[in-house]
Amino acid sequence: MKSNNSNDTTLTSSEIGKLWATYMGNSMSEKVLLYFLQHVEEPEIRKVVEFSLHLCQDFLKQIETIYRAVNHPIPEGFTKDDVNLEAPRLFKDEFYVHYLRNAIRAGTSVYSIAVPLVRRKDIRDFFIYTVDECMKLVSWLNDLLTKLGARIPPEIPIPEGIDFVEKKSYFRGFIGDVRSLHALEIAHLYDNLVTSSVGHATLYAFSQVTHSEKVRQYFKRGVELTTKAFETYSHYMTECHLKSPSLLDDLVIPITISPFSDKLMVFHEVDHFSIRIRDFGNSVSVNGRHDLAASYFKVFMGIGLYVQEGGNILVENGWMERIPQAPTYK
Repeated sequence: MKSNNSNDTTLTSSEIGKLWATYMGNSMSEKVLLYFLQHVEEPEIRKVVEFSLHLCQDFLKQIETIYRAVNHPIPEGFTKDDVNLEAPRLFKDEFYVHYLRNAIRAGTSVYSIAVPLVRRKDIRDFFIYTVDECMKLVSWLNDLLTKLGARIPPEIPIPEGIDFVEKKSYFRGFIGDVRSLHALEIAHLYDNLVTSSVGHATLYAFSQVTHSEKVRQYFKRGVELTTKAFETYSHYMTECHLKSPSLLDDLVIPITISPFSDKLMVFHEVDHFSIRIRDFGNSVSVNGRHDLAASYFKVFMGIGLYVQEGGNILVENGWMERIPQAPTYK
């Protein structure tokens, strides 16, 4: 039996897949953060962007060390050709905090899922480290958003005692006596609203700067898709007299010179919406109302098609780097 330590020269499919996804995501994020640093002015926001960039580069170096030890090719990912550091400012400082919280939240989900799937102790320790560092960063970002006056999840009354569901109508949502949203439904609706607000602003910004009409139309369809999803989530919150967060489009600055390559921006949106699919799974798993579940599935179908369309654009332009796969036998 091979040892489960750093001297092992093999990787399982789970280890290869999770390391590859982590490398690609951080390779893209490194270029985005390098651009953010060219324009950020507020001192504390600059510090959090710098720390985020440090984490990206640290994660990339550690994965490269593992790859070299097992003779695994290092993915190309994204290079200096995918970012224009001389491009003018595209976002206001506050957007960086919202964006980073969203990105770290998504990254932590990938890393935490990897921990129980990997066999080698050194790789497992690496993913535990990534989760720990991201938790520190997201805590910092939440405190910073509070200082900036960002809206927080709504409050609901603390129950006076323990209660049990007595009627099957508890699960009803379309007709009859429909109950109000429970705490977990509210939490995931609010989380989807926050994620949608960041995604909407990002798509709006990308649609401004791409010089490809096909890619621009792709981003505009993403804006429309995200707008409909945002309106759907807000509808449920409003029904229960709960406040929703606002869109962040006002934090986008109108420019036409792109800071990023079309390859990076399309990959960014495919990656973002792929993670949204997993978010829907989490939301549906704690949901108890039929109407809310149906709304999630409707949005889910639209996003699935949107991810496929983005994948086709990547393939057509030779931008999609192949993830390692099982051998093909004839």
